[in-house]
Amino acid sequence: MDRSVYDDGVSIAETLDPHVDVPTLPARERILATAYRLFYREGIRATGIDKVIAEAGVTKVTFYRHFPSKDALILAFLDLRHRRWMEWFADSLDRHAGGSRRRAAVVSAVEEWLTADSFRGCAFINSVNEIGADLPEVYAIATRHKADMVAAIKATLPPGANRTRTAQALAVAVDGAVVQAQCQRDATSAVRALSTIASTLSA
Repeated sequence: MDRSVYDDGVSIAETLDPHVDVPTLPARERILATAYRLFYREGIRATGIDKVIAEAGVTKVTFYRHFPSKDALILAFLDLRHRRWMEWFADSLDRHAGGSRRRAAVVSAVEEWLTADSFRGCAFINSVNEIGADLPEVYAIATRHKADMVAAIKATLPPGANRTRTAQALAVAVDGAVVQAQCQRDATSAVRALSTIASTLSA
């Protein structure tokens, strides 16, 4: 069973990396849509501005009119990725909240992501590792992203004195599962470990 496809037949890729008819978009959106796809799939350092310009079908003059530098484009990409990912995550947690009581919603949601063909790791962890030292703003965006992830997880937990700490611990476990799945190119053991941690924390 492909867990990256929702019950209504919509895949996670269509949410996080929706198909767009790039040539029909305004210039700024063409550039951002192209960078969004290339930065996540191929890496930020591996993707040069010339490639973005060529695939977006714009001139250098047009590119720099909308994005003064590659750094500006990177930050726009991360902001868009954050909004799309959080929209998917909140929806996925909600969809899985009514599932098996033996499994936390966060585990099923993360499994949905890790088993998707489009999965290339966490864009924010990847970006911090790739360019964090050269572009400090990436740390701020990544910190905000992780804080919002903790808040979304916390909203699924029952009230209690340790609710915040449990959500923080689960978020760390999610990041660990993401990195393991990315390194091993297999989500099975990562999801199993996350499920064990979630069960232990809820005991």
